[in-house]
Amino acid sequence: MVSRIRIAIVLLVCSLAAGSVGAAQAQAQLQPTVAPPNVKRALPAADVLIDAGHGGIDGGTHWNEILEKDINLEISRKLYLLLRARGLKVILNRTGDYALSDDNRWHLSRSRHRRDLSQRRGLSEEIGATVFVSIHVNWSPKKTKKGPLVIHQVEGRSAMLAGYIQDSLNRQQNTFRLPQEAKQFYLLNRVQAPSVIVETAFLSDPGDRAMLTSIPGQNRIAAAIAGGIMAYRLCSP
Repeated sequence: MVSRIRIAIVLLVCSLAAGSVGAAQAQAQLQPTVAPPNVKRALPAADVLIDAGHGGIDGGTHWNEILEKDINLEISRKLYLLLRARGLKVILNRTGDYALSDDNRWHLSRSRHRRDLSQRRGLSEEIGATVFVSIHVNWSPKKTKKGPLVIHQVEGRSAMLAGYIQDSLNRQQNTFRLPQEAKQFYLLNRVQAPSVIVETAFLSDPGDRAMLTSIPGQNRIAAAIAGGIMAYRLCSP
C-alpha cells in the first residue's frame, strides 16, 4: 500500500514538472524575437578621427632629443580640444606615448610598421569617421625647406579637405604652398573616408622648430588645422 502511494506521489510530481516545462516553453514562444546586438552600432562614431603620428618605439623624425612623436601628440591633443569645443564628435587614436602596432594582434605581417599602419586604418573603418586627419612633422636636409604641407588622397573630397587645411596653415605661417596628391602612402591609399596627412612644419628648420616646440606655436598650428576642417565641413556636399 505504501509503495503504491509513493508511486502515485512520484507520478504527480513528474506530471506537475512536465506541465511547468511545457508552460515555460509556450511562454517563450509567445515572447517576441530579439535581434542580436549590432556590434557596428555599438562602436562610437566621429566627425573627425585625429591620427597622432608615430608613438612608442617609433619616434618619427627628430632633432637631437626632440622627437616628432611628442610634437604630433601635443598638436593632436590641442586640435582635439578645439574641435570638441566647436561641437564636433572627435576621436584621438593615441592619447599617450605608445605604438598602435602593439594593439594589432590580427595582421599577419611581421613588420611592426605595417601593423601600425593597418591598426590606424582599421580604427578609421570601425569607427566610420567622416574625415581622417593624420598629424606629422616634416624634415629635410635642405635648409630652404620650411612651412606646412598637406598630402591628400586621389579623390575629390580629400583634395578639398587638403585645400582648406593648407590654405589655413599657409595664412598662419605666411607661406604659399599647394597641397600635394598622395602617391605611395599606404594609409591614404587604404582609408575609405576623405583623408589627409598634415606635415605641420619642418623640424629641420630653426624657425619652424621653434614654433613646433613651443606651446603658443602648437596652439596656432592646431587652430589653423581646426579652421581648415571647419571650412571644409561648411562647404562640403
